[in-house]
Amino acid sequence: MNTSKNIISIAKATIIEESIAIANLANLIDENFKHAVEFIFNSKGRVIVTGIGKSANIATKIVATFNSTGTPAIFMHAADAIHGDLGIVQKNDVVICISKSGDTPEIKYLLPLIKSRGNKVIGITGNIDSELGKQSDFCLNAFVEKEACPNNLAPTSSTTAQLVIGDALAVCLLELKEFTSVDFAKYHPGGSLGKKLYLRVSDLVVKNEIPKVDVLSSIKDVIIEISHKRLGATAVLENNKVVGVITDGDIRRMLNNSTEINAVLAKDIMNLKPKTIAPDAMATQAFQIMNSNSITQLIVVEDDNYKGIVHLHDLLKEGIY
Repeated sequence: MNTSKNIISIAKATIIEESIAIANLANLIDENFKHAVEFIFNSKGRVIVTGIGKSANIATKIVATFNSTGTPAIFMHAADAIHGDLGIVQKNDVVICISKSGDTPEIKYLLPLIKSRGNKVIGITGNIDSELGKQSDFCLNAFVEKEACPNNLAPTSSTTAQLVIGDALAVCLLELKEFTSVDFAKYHPGGSLGKKLYLRVSDLVVKNEIPKVDVLSSIKDVIIEISHKRLGATAVLENNKVVGVITDGDIRRMLNNSTEINAVLAKDIMNLKPKTIAPDAMATQAFQIMNSNSITQLIVVEDDNYKGIVHLHDLLKEGIY
């Protein structure tokens, strides 16, 4: 029975075995790879990625990577393709076919059907002398010496190699397209990067209550307002204009320093120079202001009109930091 030490050794050996296989791929990159990238880049169609078995699983990941980096791609299972799904492939599409052996029955059957329609085929295979290797317009060598599996059977190093070739294609295309972080965010609007590039203060402040008191409001009213609106602060208004802010910290300091709290009014303890921000400002800018001033709230003002308060927690909740 394996001990924990054996398990750790096996895990390390697997990682090392696959890393060696991946490193060797760099020696297999040739003009075929260059031409394949250029053909995809200049193509007016999409990239259709197909495979069978574990190669099909890798194909779905490559499709996801292409789509997220600006290269439109669709997955087509090789078995389904010969039973009706071949209609996915349109006139200007490029087909990437993935197979370790390059000689599986489905792949051998599918290749002439694709080529008869005039579509170019990019093969990713561990056997460049296979049917896939010979039939491909551009054959990308994904050869690995052996699988990480001790029986040299389970697809491990070979599927990792296929995945890395797909990543290399995607990154090369990304570079050719001059794909920036802004472009990336367009395809990931729900991710933290997308939010950093698109989320504005107005998107956050509308979700909050709008705490406000008058300059002559009593300390009791101030405490109630801060407590009910749950933002740790309230704006102080005079003639509907923001003239100050009171935070829960201001309340604590007042309680420590004053014995006659019943006579205290909002104007007596408010900060006369509150940090403000416009609703159309980026959420990242709000975070920068808070961080540089060691505060947790900003008053949101538009054309002297008070719109509410944005809190640090609002930003952190959206992954802005």
